[in-house]
Amino acid sequence: MIGIVNYGAGNIFSLTAALDRLGLRYGMINSEAEFDLYEKIIIPGVGHAGTAMQKLSDTGLVPKIKSLNKPVLGICVGMQLLTEFSEEGNSQLLDIVPLKTLRFRELESKKVPHMGWNRVYSNSGQPLFNGIASGAYFYFVHSYFIEFNPNFTVAYCDYGIKFSAAIQNNNFYGVQFHPEKSGEAGETLLKNFANL
Repeated sequence: MIGIVNYGAGNIFSLTAALDRLGLRYGMINSEAEFDLYEKIIIPGVGHAGTAMQKLSDTGLVPKIKSLNKPVLGICVGMQLLTEFSEEGNSQLLDIVPLKTLRFRELESKKVPHMGWNRVYSNSGQPLFNGIASGAYFYFVHSYFIEFNPNFTVAYCDYGIKFSAAIQNNNFYGVQFHPEKSGEAGETLLKNFANL
C-alpha cells in the first residue's frame, strides 16, 4: 500500500485519481506513526519549493522522512525537496540527493515555465522505467530544474539544457514530470514504483 505525505503542498487529487484508475491502494500520512502503515511513500508537490519545504518542516515529519529505508517517490516539487538546495527562495531542502535545484534562465526560443509534453531518456535497467521506451513523452510544468549528474540522474530531458527528469539515491526516487498526468507511460511508472 502507498502512503501519500499530506503536508498541504501537493496536488493530491490528480495523484489519487491516477492511483484509483490503476487499482493501487493508498492512504494519507499525517503523522510519524502512519509511515509504518505503508510499504511505499509518495511526496507530492506543486508550487514554490521554499514554501513546500516550510510546510513539510512544520509537520515535524522531516527527520522520519530522511530516515526511511522503504521506497520513496518525490513528484515535481516533491522531487525538488529531495535535493540539497533550491534557488527558489534560496531554500535549504532535505539534502537526501546531493544536487541543486536551479532556475531556468531565459532560453532562446524556449518559454519558462517548461510546460507540456517532452521526451524523457531513461537509463537502461532503471526499475522505475520498466516497460517504458527511452524517449517516451511525459507531462511537465516547472520553472526550476534539478541539475544533471550521472551519479544520481536516472533519466534526463532536454529543454535548451539537459536536466534531471528522474533521480535516485538508494531508496529515494524523484521525477520532475507528473506521471499522474502522463497517460500510459505515467501509469506504467506508478505501477513500477508500486512494485519496487
